[in-house]
Amino acid sequence: MAQGTVLVTLVFWFLHGVDRLMGWQTCTRPIVAAPLVGLVLGDLQTGIIMGAALEAIFMGISPIGGTIPAEPLSSTVIAVSFTILTGADVEMGLAIALPIGTLMASFHNMINPMLASFAPWWENLAYKGDMKKFRLMVMLFAVFVDRAAHIVVMFFAVGFGVEGLQGLLDVLPPWVMNGLMAAGAMMAGIGFAILVSMLWAKEIGIFLLVGFVLHRFVGLGPVPIAILAAAIAVAYYNTDKKLVELKNRKAETKADKNNDEEDFF
Repeated sequence: MAQGTVLVTLVFWFLHGVDRLMGWQTCTRPIVAAPLVGLVLGDLQTGIIMGAALEAIFMGISPIGGTIPAEPLSSTVIAVSFTILTGADVEMGLAIALPIGTLMASFHNMINPMLASFAPWWENLAYKGDMKKFRLMVMLFAVFVDRAAHIVVMFFAVGFGVEGLQGLLDVLPPWVMNGLMAAGAMMAGIGFAILVSMLWAKEIGIFLLVGFVLHRFVGLGPVPIAILAAAIAVAYYNTDKKLVELKNRKAETKADKNNDEEDFF
């Protein structure tokens, strides 16, 4: 358990550091973080499965106006660690992911004022114009300071919170456990539904129905459907592009004709 806790904490620190230094925000997404957590804990398959499911959940959760409704990286690391270290069902891990993410987002908002107190120091560095020192401080701050409190919380949450959470779940009645597992199984569908509601357009809504029919009645899996969808998207894009070009050419031809008539008169 101790070794796994250290490795999981290092994964969290590494992914966050890469995100801050390189600007690769995909590193903090569940589809990237979960397989890495599963790899260091010796269960890559569970990490991949939970990464795909958690990504479907968090795709529909977006920070709006600076608020973070649920923090994906922390919830992914803790949920996957709990599932693998305790041998719990994947659905149970998914059920606890969103509450953990919401709790960690609240903790993040509590830490933000402390990080904002560094603003005068950063302004002073920028005023001096020492770019080398400023760049070095940015890198050190991003790696060691920005998520230092989160790393400590992550270490204790995985090292001591996983067993405590498992003990709590063990004493719950079966009907509560069944409810949590059912809720976990629905989370991916809810996340995808939220995403679809934001992207919905009547012009492309028919494709959702086609995908449902292909999966439910034809028996195609997600990968073949995704390949077909990609092919349709490319064809749709090319056709739409040609129609736009044709429309522009007609407009240019009409404009030239009008100019010729004006020159004649």
